[in-house]
Amino acid sequence: MGQDCQYKNTSYNSNEIEHLYGENIHILSNPYLSRMLAVLSSPQAVMPMVNSYLEQLYIALLHEVVNTTVSVVPDKIETRLGGFLEGDFLSFNQRFISVDLARAGTYPSHVCFHQLNLLFNSKLIRQDHIYLNRKVDNSGKVVGVDYSGSKIGGEQEGAIVLFPDPMGATGGSMSHVVDQYKKSVGGSAKQYIAMHLIITPEYLAYMKKHHPDVMVFAIRLDRGLSTDTVLQSIPGTYWEKERGLNETQYIVPGAGGIGELLNNTDN
Repeated sequence: MGQDCQYKNTSYNSNEIEHLYGENIHILSNPYLSRMLAVLSSPQAVMPMVNSYLEQLYIALLHEVVNTTVSVVPDKIETRLGGFLEGDFLSFNQRFISVDLARAGTYPSHVCFHQLNLLFNSKLIRQDHIYLNRKVDNSGKVVGVDYSGSKIGGEQEGAIVLFPDPMGATGGSMSHVVDQYKKSVGGSAKQYIAMHLIITPEYLAYMKKHHPDVMVFAIRLDRGLSTDTVLQSIPGTYWEKERGLNETQYIVPGAGGIGELLNNTDN
């Protein structure tokens, strides 16, 4: 049986919004996911539906990440009828590390870890755990990161390291975790990728300053506190004037406290 040409030279083009933040920033343009994220952001989203929405959103976001970043290689796969499917497929032996940024990132990381094990070599898939929260002053303003420990399962040589964390607000927590992997974890990662439901211009500016090499994937950009002139411009045109954070560094319009929703807590 010969090889069908339709399975050769496989490629993928992600549908993304136009912006001026740089090539490492991927903000999806997907009506289905936008609607689902809007429902998750509404007051009507409660348990157990919160987990269902979050799972679907992160599965879709992971599809974009994998299709965009994993190499495609020739492969030959035997089918149940004894034939072979030959063509270009995602590299089965790509190594991944999914990092749980407890607490809002715990379930998203579990979803990514589970999905990756379904598709790739499970011996090369790992999940790490980082325990941290935003540190605030008496007025509720973010003043740093409260880091309380980690469980990292080894080195990172050749791995695509995923950081699935729903809200990319200030960038402080994400920068802290990426710093830890760059400075304290052995080996050289193939790529660091932050995976968010919502990001702000402030987050992107912080990450560009501290970790311009990190790829960012997000379903939505929120800059709702910007002026009308800014809101009518291509994102990134007036980057220094774009605002998505209120005085206590919560995202507007945002999605509310995802960490609280996921854990059914008030704080």
